[in-house]
Amino acid sequence: MGSAALGEAVKTIREWTMNEGRQTGTPAKVQDLFGALVFNDKMQQTRLPRAVYKALRSTVTHATSLDSSTADAVASALKDWAIEHGASHYTHWFQPMTGITAEKHDSFYSPTADGQSMAAFSGKELVIGEPDASSFPSGGMRSTFEARGYTAWDPTSPPWLHVNGPSVTLVIPTAFVSWTGEALDKKTPLLRSMEALSTQTVRALKLFGSTARRATATCGPEQEYFLIDRNFYFARPDLINAGRTLFGARPPKGQELEDQYFGSIPDRVLACMSEVEAELYKVGVPVKTRHNEVAPSQYEIAPIFESANVATDHQMMTMETLRRVAPKFGLACLMHEKPFAGLNGSGKHLNWSIGDDLGNNLLNPGETPHENMQFLFFCVAVVRAVDKWQGLLRQSIASAGNDHRLGANEAPPAILSVFLGDMLTDIFEQIDAGAARRTKHGGTLDIGVSSLPKLPRDAGDRNRTSPFAFTGNKFEFRAVSSNQNVAFPATCLNIAVADSLDAMTAELEGMLSKGQPLEEAVAALLKKLIKQHKRVIFNGNGYSDAWQKEAGKRGLLNLRNTVDALPELVKPDVIKVFEKFKILTERELRARYEVDLETYSKTINVEAQLMVLMANRYVLPAGLEYQTQVGQSVAAAKAGGVPSVEGKKLLGRIVKLIDAFRTQTDKLATALEHSNSSAEAHAKYMRDAVVPQMSKLRELGDQIEVLTPHQIWPLPTYREMLFIK
Repeated sequence: MGSAALGEAVKTIREWTMNEGRQTGTPAKVQDLFGALVFNDKMQQTRLPRAVYKALRSTVTHATSLDSSTADAVASALKDWAIEHGASHYTHWFQPMTGITAEKHDSFYSPTADGQSMAAFSGKELVIGEPDASSFPSGGMRSTFEARGYTAWDPTSPPWLHVNGPSVTLVIPTAFVSWTGEALDKKTPLLRSMEALSTQTVRALKLFGSTARRATATCGPEQEYFLIDRNFYFARPDLINAGRTLFGARPPKGQELEDQYFGSIPDRVLACMSEVEAELYKVGVPVKTRHNEVAPSQYEIAPIFESANVATDHQMMTMETLRRVAPKFGLACLMHEKPFAGLNGSGKHLNWSIGDDLGNNLLNPGETPHENMQFLFFCVAVVRAVDKWQGLLRQSIASAGNDHRLGANEAPPAILSVFLGDMLTDIFEQIDAGAARRTKHGGTLDIGVSSLPKLPRDAGDRNRTSPFAFTGNKFEFRAVSSNQNVAFPATCLNIAVADSLDAMTAELEGMLSKGQPLEEAVAALLKKLIKQHKRVIFNGNGYSDAWQKEAGKRGLLNLRNTVDALPELVKPDVIKVFEKFKILTERELRARYEVDLETYSKTINVEAQLMVLMANRYVLPAGLEYQTQVGQSVAAAKAGGVPSVEGKKLLGRIVKLIDAFRTQTDKLATALEHSNSSAEAHAKYMRDAVVPQMSKLRELGDQIEVLTPHQIWPLPTYREMLFIK
């Protein structure tokens, strides 16, 4: 089977290359594609009556409510626009607690009395949908018989058209809540957290003389992923069902030569990337960057910053588009955090900042950040947020998949720390010691070649080992995993910073009310907070053992796995801050805790069941076949009067290895026979009893692969999947 998959992969590449060579025509220009399928601001201006347009923009920019007559007018224009583009259906697109997207399609058309059909779409149908809520995760908030749920249009994220061959569907981004009003999705708490952050940011800005009325959390989530030949994907049950290889010996060549990162993009991969980008341009996703990543067959796509909720929608669209387009080029897109053991896993770096409605990035330090009180105020607020809420932020990126990646000398450690760089660290140290009087600059870099320009040099280097790094005018939450929805990490970050701004603004207001000058009050407050929270600032090597020890001395949390991290969500102080800002109730938080625990246990269970299946149907038969061949060879040599000493040693080694493998397979199967208990106890059992058995079985299986001849081995190998492009 493995050889057959290899032959099909080579055939696919040959056919694709021949077809690609015959393609002609000029690619469409980006400016002609971008937003062509989006009911964006430009289209709203064109299609809507002036009063309706102004009312809708007020809803988007100032969070005012949308009345029914305005909703009807918007719905009518949306329907006409969509039908003109060939749409027959619309869907309320939402993001349940599964972390993926969900949709139910309804037709615009209804039959008329004369046997014809008529298209209709009301404001009520635009604003509210009613999908069945009983089959989505609810963490016990909804019983099976309590099926009613509602989707509510998010007008800040513009609708778009999904085109799939002859099918065209109007997609309406929505939030998803239960009949009782409890949030059943990822977007509702994100939108609430954005409101809370806006309120606290505007309140703080007023103290600095700003007239801003709203502030927005902005995000730019990078996406890492793997592309492998689709024939290999279909020949690997573990990739199909678990998203990662559960068996697989390391290849002779991996990433150790460092020849993949930023290397030349293979032709077939580049063609796939180009089509993905074209599709994303059409629906308004501002993708900017593409390149080879560190591991063989690993790549990255990154967008420009947008409002956090729109960025989340666009990120989900990016993942869906990558998965949908890849097969057109004979490829499969893998977004698991660790599809291949021993190689870099995939993350989703969440670049985060705050901007106001006057066009200012509040995390832009300017030329002299030591004099920029407003910037330092917001920067310290973020540092305080990461330190105080490190458990919450760590929990927000916890998953069974990310457990394979965090701290694996390729991704940030599980310890939350902040990298500020030399320039900001120097300023913080000056404030801590008394007052900031200078900004450290990097000057210029002379390469030593007269024909090359002198380069402006940053005041400090970058640090890819940091889970949370300042990168010029934003913070990069690098510990987010490739396969997850970014909404909840963004929600937790928004809440943490909102809490910091609330506490800092209240203290500053008190100081100002006593007549203390603003500059003096801010300086005193910053000095106090830097002293309290500087333990979370670390610019060194996050991969080192020394940092693990140092972090412990500093009192930083080191939650090494998902089961350790998840309880942080239901700590009393976390519940209190979520309820304070009206993001989620204690019941809603505990529901999410239950969902996350169950997801972890079910993920491990699926993987372990798959390992047992693959052990019995793939690895063991191949090993036994080779054992038979070696045994026959040894017997033939003995019958010929020339006993094979080395052959007997090899046979003994194979027999011993296969016996150990069979025994370990049975141990794993037995370990899975765990009686149901509480979700928390079951998750701990899966971590402590099942995961170690899986690791032992894999180690034995990979040893069998290394010994078994290629023509016998039934699964595509790492050296094939990673290097045949």
